[in-house]
Amino acid sequence: MGPHPAVAAIRLAVRRVLHDVLTDLTQHTGQTLPGRRAGSETPSSEARGRGRTALVTDGDRPLVLVACSGGADSMALASALAFEAPKLGLRAGGITVDHGLQAGSDLRAAEVVARLTALQLDPVESVAVRVGRDGGPEAAARDARYAALDEAAERLGAAAVLLGHTRDDQAETVLLGLARGSGIRSLSGMAEKSGGTGAGSGTGRYRRPFLDVDRQTARKACMAQSLAVWDDPHNADPAYTRSRLRHEGLPALEKALGKGVVEALARTAQLSRDDADALDAWAAQADVSVRDEAGQLECAKLYALPPAVRRRVLRRAVVAAGSPAGSLFARHIEEVDRLITGWRGQRAINLPGRVEAQRQGGRLVIRQG
Repeated sequence: MGPHPAVAAIRLAVRRVLHDVLTDLTQHTGQTLPGRRAGSETPSSEARGRGRTALVTDGDRPLVLVACSGGADSMALASALAFEAPKLGLRAGGITVDHGLQAGSDLRAAEVVARLTALQLDPVESVAVRVGRDGGPEAAARDARYAALDEAAERLGAAAVLLGHTRDDQAETVLLGLARGSGIRSLSGMAEKSGGTGAGSGTGRYRRPFLDVDRQTARKACMAQSLAVWDDPHNADPAYTRSRLRHEGLPALEKALGKGVVEALARTAQLSRDDADALDAWAAQADVSVRDEAGQLECAKLYALPPAVRRRVLRRAVVAAGSPAGSLFARHIEEVDRLITGWRGQRAINLPGRVEAQRQGGRLVIRQG
């Protein structure tokens, strides 16, 4: 008798991502990974004959970490990683981040470490962070979390870090982007692969195996495996925008439009990402053609570009000048764009990061003030 359908679903999702990690590592290094035949997706016959998945010490095997809060999504992910990684000659470890935002958060982190260790993940660590205030509580906590995960991945030499975002999370992210009016990139939601570079890999460090898996499936997988989970009270706190969207907004949409809203939003994310990637590539090529010999942006050439491409070129230039990408919104780029399309002698535009954009002699000058 096979595993519970929910357990099978999460394991399949993780297996696919781990194969991608191995493929990326092989392509980046140009070498066959330890314990694997060139061009093979399974352990070598010699390894199987010895009842092992690799013929090397643990320290030689690529390490994949799971970021785990102790919730159902990340515990399901941890269990699937623990099951699949050894079969592919990979080490599996876990990191839990203690944000220090709730009483007893250190005890919760210790419990998560114990649960991950019980799944035979190694190494397993708890990392405490201090959450700032920039961008609001949700953004500040996210920034602190990713900084801690980046540091742990670098220190441990991890090839990848798996995140437990589900299809439901993706739908929420799309709606939040729509509410901000930030353009097609925001509607593209979270990427399956993003972030820094893993050890020995030229690809995104962060992988999200569950973007095609719904939240209910992850919870069922935990129940089927008798995995204890922790439900973060912040996820039900109406003080947080995502919480209100999850418990009020999405249910209202499904009541008004019928079932399938989450799936439709997830599809929208993928379609939007494909379009946004194509436009970004076009903008990268156009960026070279709209500059003079001194590297200055020429307003006439910018004006001739399609608006979607021009705004991307402008955004690239503003970020390159020192404006933080996370603080740069559509309204900022629209103001800069008006220096090209609606020039009436406007004064310089002040942008986040003390960056200034102004038009001078037919050139658009963007620099830190």
